[in-house]
Amino acid sequence: MTRIKRIQGGLFTSLIFLLIFCVSKIDAQTKPILRIDPPNWWVGMKSNALQLMISGKNIASYKAIINYNDVKLIAQNKLESPDYLFLDVEIASNCKASKIEIVFENIANTKDKFTQLYELKNRENGGYNPLGLTSADLIYLLMPDRFSNGDPSNDIVIGTTQTTLNRDSMFLRHGGDLQGIINHLDYIAEIGNTALWLNPVQENNQPKESYHGYAITDHYNIDKRLGTNEKYVELSQKAHQKKLKMVMDVVPNHCGNEHYFFKHIPSKNWVHQWNEFTRTSYRAPTLLDPYSSELDKDIFRNAWFDRHMPDLNQQNPYLAKYLIQNSIWWVEYAGIDALRIDTYAYPDQQFMHDYADALFKEFPSLGMFGEIWDHGVPIQAFYTKNSAKASNSLLPGVTDFQLNFSLTDALNKPFGWTEGAARLYYTLAQDYLYEDASKNVVFLDNHDISRFYSMVNEDYNKFKMGISFLLTTRGIPMLYYGTEILMKNYANPDGKVREDFKGGWPKDSVNKFTKAGRTNSENDAFEFVKKLANYRKNNSVLQAGKLIQFVPEKGIYVYFRTNNEKQLMIIMNPNNDGAEVDLKRFDEVLKGRRHFKNIMDDKEVNVTEKISLQKLNVSIFEILL
Repeated sequence: MTRIKRIQGGLFTSLIFLLIFCVSKIDAQTKPILRIDPPNWWVGMKSNALQLMISGKNIASYKAIINYNDVKLIAQNKLESPDYLFLDVEIASNCKASKIEIVFENIANTKDKFTQLYELKNRENGGYNPLGLTSADLIYLLMPDRFSNGDPSNDIVIGTTQTTLNRDSMFLRHGGDLQGIINHLDYIAEIGNTALWLNPVQENNQPKESYHGYAITDHYNIDKRLGTNEKYVELSQKAHQKKLKMVMDVVPNHCGNEHYFFKHIPSKNWVHQWNEFTRTSYRAPTLLDPYSSELDKDIFRNAWFDRHMPDLNQQNPYLAKYLIQNSIWWVEYAGIDALRIDTYAYPDQQFMHDYADALFKEFPSLGMFGEIWDHGVPIQAFYTKNSAKASNSLLPGVTDFQLNFSLTDALNKPFGWTEGAARLYYTLAQDYLYEDASKNVVFLDNHDISRFYSMVNEDYNKFKMGISFLLTTRGIPMLYYGTEILMKNYANPDGKVREDFKGGWPKDSVNKFTKAGRTNSENDAFEFVKKLANYRKNNSVLQAGKLIQFVPEKGIYVYFRTNNEKQLMIIMNPNNDGAEVDLKRFDEVLKGRRHFKNIMDDKEVNVTEKISLQKLNVSIFEILL
């Protein structure tokens, strides 16, 4: 009996051991990887190199094996963290789309292995060919959380660190989403826009102020409160159907401190480390100042943008590759036509050169412009391609803050030798510093600065002058959502200029997307913007015509746009008094012609030698005879 019990006990123990072994073996065969970035790739890309970032518990203790003829594993590297493994692979030019097997084998125990599938897809229609950006475009910038709520089911997402929705708070989420934007594409196109720029849409799973998008916590996934990756693709496709290009806002300088690769960092030098929290000085001139100290340069480019925004170290080659591949992935995946680069001057500038180089090699027609928010045209121009003071940059254009500052001064300050309207002249006179100033993005306001209507003290005549300048000067104009209906507020704090577009929420008492929902003054402004924007859209003279400006006299600024098809004369009088202007001064362009058509009211006028101007007025004339 005892022996039988011993045998039974031994069998039971062996059975348990066998069961544990089998379960362990099954578990080893199906052991999941937390994630692979990029989540997929494509065959037929111009570059055959791809780096996969594998993240999983103790994954660095495994070696990878790829048994696929057209995919060669070149190298595998591990950093300080045991939870990351980087695979460099080479994809043959004739490689077929497939789900390839990556076998992970424990270095210490070769029996411990498991397989992960990785998909290489076909490029639809031979790959996406971006439409780019030109001076024929008009960009519409909007903040997705504040534009329209088209899908209330994603207002609160369980598992996010901020699950509060409060439209009365300028810092909490309001519920706007991608579906809301889709619902109003007709409105955006009606104005005359040809491109759509959204503030960052990737996951911002931050406990505070996650609505604005600039503290990314997952580079490869759309924030669930805005929608899904598939919804973003749908937006892109439907925008293109409306002849609206897609501009993606990318943030290479920093991330959110809730990002998975910051909370579980691959290596200490993945971000810039300081003994104590150190904030950037925001002083871009330190990089070109011939007298700048190394300390000042270091603080500007390597200190953190904010306490919750760690500064990424683009000199880490793995991080650099990660960021470059991420932008390539989004362009191909979602059909992106142009990139707006946030805080362009802050990252490592050699990296920014390499970033642009890689993107342009893969997508030669891709549009790109960078945010340079500083003071002085030379500083702004320094960061552009082949500028007068070369900076090794490949950046085609910038957000033209200098022209923005100049226009506000021209409309608000008395005329002087360099003040008022003269500042506009002097700013444009420095365009020689750029290789091509027509690639700069011109704007009246945006998500970071005070709304234009407030900046001109809610003076409707000045508003019309600003809109007229925006849509008739050189460059790529950009319209911030709501500017067309006189939305106002000073950016103090900046949340005040990120208000909801009324009518974008089902329970809104008024709907500003419709004529009936707007006030008379709002409709006047909307129709003014719409008429001029669509005139610009249909007339190449305002898209690429030559700009000729004359030195302002007595505060009056006159300039022309000319090409082989048409010639326009724009006269701005920001003074509080009417005036007369002698047209003989402009006969270099007019050549004695005195018959004009005002393109805003379609009325034709015949002038002798002097033209009378009303105070605070702008006239846009098509030169006829």
